Amino acid sequence: MDIRRRHSWNLPPAQAVALQKDLRSEIVSDRPIALDAVRLVAGVDVSVKNEQSRAAVVVVTFPDFRPVETVVAQRPTPFPYIPGLLSFREGPVLEEAFEKLRNEPDVFLFDGMGIAHPRRIGIASHMGLWLERPTVGCGKTLLCGRYRDLAEEKGAAAPLVDRGETIGVALRTRTAKNPVFISPGHLADIETSAALVLACSQKYRLPEPIRLAHNAAGQFDP
Repeated sequence: MDIRRRHSWNLPPAQAVALQKDLRSEIVSDRPIALDAVRLVAGVDVSVKNEQSRAAVVVVTFPDFRPVETVVAQRPTPFPYIPGLLSFREGPVLEEAFEKLRNEPDVFLFDGMGIAHPRRIGIASHMGLWLERPTVGCGKTLLCGRYRDLAEEKGAAAPLVDRGETIGVALRTRTAKNPVFISPGHLADIETSAALVLACSQKYRLPEPIRLAHNAAGQFDP
């Protein structure tokens, strides 16, 4: 799959933050995903072990989640763990994985944040600029913002608000389990991002494409 390289990943943290602030203006986070036209969904995840990063992208059919393609890439981890700068840690290995894709997904679901990020450009937003496809962030842990208490049943949701701005939703994808935090990455909006994640969450807390990518990313080469 062709991707649009926007910049070098080899930046010190202060320059990485400055770049995020510059790129934020390019993020489109108010465009509904055409859910009735979605046929292929990709789950995206990166695992890190012993200073090695392994990315996995798993493409499945929608809405029945039949695996179509799995690609992986592995390389030394190039950037320290700094909250809010995940894309600089995971971007290089994700770039390698995306280039291996033979199929072009209609939408990408990331294990990480979209605009639910202090500078409104999490991994799903940042990589969305490279993919030029709709991307959605699905975080397991809250990075920023607050939300009101949720009902216990699957599908319960509450706006995620930071500094007076609604940046996503807290969404319960399984009854009585902790919510996940959904936000548009790029070329998506909050409502359809949440609807897609819920539709992809059949049996588990994580949506099926991300769960499959998580499993594949954890299988490190010797």
